[in-house]
Amino acid sequence: MSEVQSIREAFAEASSFLSACGVSEPQRSAQLLLEQVLGLSGAAYYMALADPFPAEARAVWEAGVTRRGTGEPVQYIIGEQEFYGRAFEVTPDVLIPRPETELLVEAVLRYGAELWPGGVAGPGETAGGAGDARAARPLTAVDIGAGSGAISVTLAAEAPAWRVCAGDISPAALAVAARNALRHGTAVDLRLGDLLEPFAGLETDILVSNPPYIPGGDIAGLQREVRDHEPRTALDGGADGLDPYRRMMEQLPLLPAPPRLVGFELGQGQAEQVAALLEAAGHWNEIVTIRDLAGIPRHVLGLAR
Repeated sequence: MSEVQSIREAFAEASSFLSACGVSEPQRSAQLLLEQVLGLSGAAYYMALADPFPAEARAVWEAGVTRRGTGEPVQYIIGEQEFYGRAFEVTPDVLIPRPETELLVEAVLRYGAELWPGGVAGPGETAGGAGDARAARPLTAVDIGAGSGAISVTLAAEAPAWRVCAGDISPAALAVAARNALRHGTAVDLRLGDLLEPFAGLETDILVSNPPYIPGGDIAGLQREVRDHEPRTALDGGADGLDPYRRMMEQLPLLPAPPRLVGFELGQGQAEQVAALLEAAGHWNEIVTIRDLAGIPRHVLGLAR
């Protein structure tokens, strides 16, 4: 970076450098790095573009741009990613939340409100919808594969009457999720373990998951930002990418009754197979497929009405 330049010139130089390095969205990356280094965002950032670049920030700025040039995701460098209007801490221990996952959260909130207008399971209603004499209890949602906590923390924030739980096989990921829950003032019951195992015996009304769904053989061909930096355990879904979905269906007997609402994120081309798994389980009389903004089926939900 040249010795004397404005913030605008620093942005232009970094954008050119990152573009030459072949990183995705070089201008967006340069802006995010600048905003972090300068402690500015929104209108304040744009108003400062003509100002001299602060000399005391030069070393941190150059280090961040260099890291991004190697393919390291900008979210790991700045330490956060926005999701559903909230800033979430992210580290290399967790998958970076994607915009399409917001559609899954939106669908779970919408169908949850339809199935339980009062936000509670009961009175006289089990998780599977059958009547009994039990008193009303909080509607319970379980997120499998908590990662950063993007799904579970958002559900807890948007539906404060719900009891929200989340599990992950990674202690480091759960630590990130715990910090994000605290950051946003939400109560999330975080449990360590494999898929549904930590929730054995828990009356569960909603099961939601964005599990690993990349076929193992495809990981080598992924974009380097994903392949070389995001945790493989959050990516590898087995030979065909469907292992986690099959195993969650196999583990359903661990719960007192099947959840009335199940929502899964999935990879491109997997919608039919995941829908077939839900249909074969026989617990949900309505299967819904949700497409992303590009028209690609990215989520499958099962509803027991």
